[in-house]
Amino acid sequence: MQKDHQLKESSYISDSSLPKTKNKTTNPIDKSGLIAKINVLGSGMTPGKISNGFTHHSEKAYGAIDYLAFIKQTNEIIKNHKDLRETLNSLHNMFVTRLNCTYTALGVIREQSNTINMKLLDKNSAVYSFKVFMNDNENEIMKALNTGEVIVLNDSSFLKVPSLVNVPSAIIPIKINGRNICVAIASDYNVQNHLNLYQFVATNFGLLVENSSLYEKVSQSSYMDSLTNLYSHRRFHELLTQELEYASASNTKVSVLIFDINNMAQINRDYGHSKGDEVIKTVANKINENIKKQDIAARYGGDKISVILRNMNAEEAKYMAEYLTYSLSCCLVDDIGPVNKLSVGIATYPDDSMDKEKLLILAEQAVLVSKTKGYKNGMSTIVSTQDYDFWDDTALNSFAAVMAKRHSQLGINFEEALVEQFQNENILSQNHLLEVVTSLASAIDAKDKYTKDHSSSVSRYSVALARAINLPEKEIERIKLGALLHDIGKIGIPEDVLTKPSKLTDEEFKIIQQHPTIGVEKILEPNPLLHDLIPIVKYHHEQWNGKGYPSNLQGEDIPLAARIVAIADTYHALISDRPYRKGMTVEKACSILEEGAGIQWDKELVRQFIAIAPSLATKI
Repeated sequence: MQKDHQLKESSYISDSSLPKTKNKTTNPIDKSGLIAKINVLGSGMTPGKISNGFTHHSEKAYGAIDYLAFIKQTNEIIKNHKDLRETLNSLHNMFVTRLNCTYTALGVIREQSNTINMKLLDKNSAVYSFKVFMNDNENEIMKALNTGEVIVLNDSSFLKVPSLVNVPSAIIPIKINGRNICVAIASDYNVQNHLNLYQFVATNFGLLVENSSLYEKVSQSSYMDSLTNLYSHRRFHELLTQELEYASASNTKVSVLIFDINNMAQINRDYGHSKGDEVIKTVANKINENIKKQDIAARYGGDKISVILRNMNAEEAKYMAEYLTYSLSCCLVDDIGPVNKLSVGIATYPDDSMDKEKLLILAEQAVLVSKTKGYKNGMSTIVSTQDYDFWDDTALNSFAAVMAKRHSQLGINFEEALVEQFQNENILSQNHLLEVVTSLASAIDAKDKYTKDHSSSVSRYSVALARAINLPEKEIERIKLGALLHDIGKIGIPEDVLTKPSKLTDEEFKIIQQHPTIGVEKILEPNPLLHDLIPIVKYHHEQWNGKGYPSNLQGEDIPLAARIVAIADTYHALISDRPYRKGMTVEKACSILEEGAGIQWDKELVRQFIAIAPSLATKI
């Protein structure tokens, strides 16, 4: 016995046959449709073809059937349907209850196999499934489909179900807008008099099937990319979510590949967009042909194709990517040649991230890193997120580029993502910590072209001053790190305030004054390795006279390391270009420090710094 799943697939039903009556395409469920059908039911309409001894009966044979109640129940069943199988079962139960129906059946055309898949339910809810071959023109079902007319028979022997041989039946082809939808069969001992009711319900069910089919096609079109015939970007996200949920439940891995066609802009410019489309389709088709059946290919965006690889780690995914890029290099496109200028990035769940969006960000980052590496032996460089250090300049710049593009989609900005990556970093050594902190500070400085390299310069000046006053090497290393992170709290300051070219208002200056506290609370306190840097970052804007911020400390109450960084910070700001002025000379900057000695800054430290300033020779 076939499962009921067949009827769920009835969106593909393509059987024949509504009876050849007035075939209006208006919705029969609305009020006008109902009234029209009620009028038809009282008209004594005769089916298109009567055979095997049945004759037309008068209206009186309908007995005590309540047409309006019947139509109302039909309307409710169809209106509230959840799926076609459930609706069909409800209609069957209505026929059995109201018309003493013996059985109902529905036939679904399967054009590929050239068969009609029939499913029959009797009044005791027994289910029978069988096939009718569409080339069997002698079969009564095919006669109804071929003629498009209702056939009424005095038995049901054509079904070859022994218990139903002597039961009268009506075969009703269902056709909508001239197209065969399906075929329905109903049976009872008064089938002739109930025929109009069966036709009415069959017509409405046919419209429901047609609407479901159209809805599915519309939904399907939103799932597929029209150019490549791969899944759309939207469907890719839905499927990736499902795959990650499955991987989480089954404790398996999922890798995501992203292929970026690098020279697409030049192809479009030199050969036209139609040639560019041809290249994209070639890449899409070749990838789709060569991945495993369980894997999923989709168009990720303009000239990007993505692949979801189920149960594959990064190394296995890289092997698959190598195979795919080799296959593509063997494809020749007229005027273009081999398709081998691709950048390929890989990210793997859960090794790289357990969050879908972050996984995709990392895959896109890997694509950009791949793009910077170019090609090796004429083949694409395939890059996994596990192949590079996140804090490498190339990787960090790639990450910034991806985050800038994705910010509006995700509501996550570069700095927030960077801080999260920093907090999750597994620090292996002091040198590793220094490298990561340097990269983090440089990335924050890069927000404003006028403060580029500010943190690294302040760190260098601070180290020079610390050495000049003969501090221990361990303390110098602490100052070096603290100076690198002294402005890290600016990640929490709005960019329009941070980069404002004109003088800040009082309110804006109050916002700027929050950055030492933000840096401590958001970056340093969550990381035990950085706790000894808190005094430097928090108090580097305190002044000798007690008029600084955030705590109005004065004199030697200000930690020595913070006093050192404060002088280095001010000096670099003075000699650097700003939107509102050019950078000052060393002499001018030193004279300003000297004027503020004992007021803003530690007088002895200023004296020591002025002595070494000319030797710092920083290129701004």
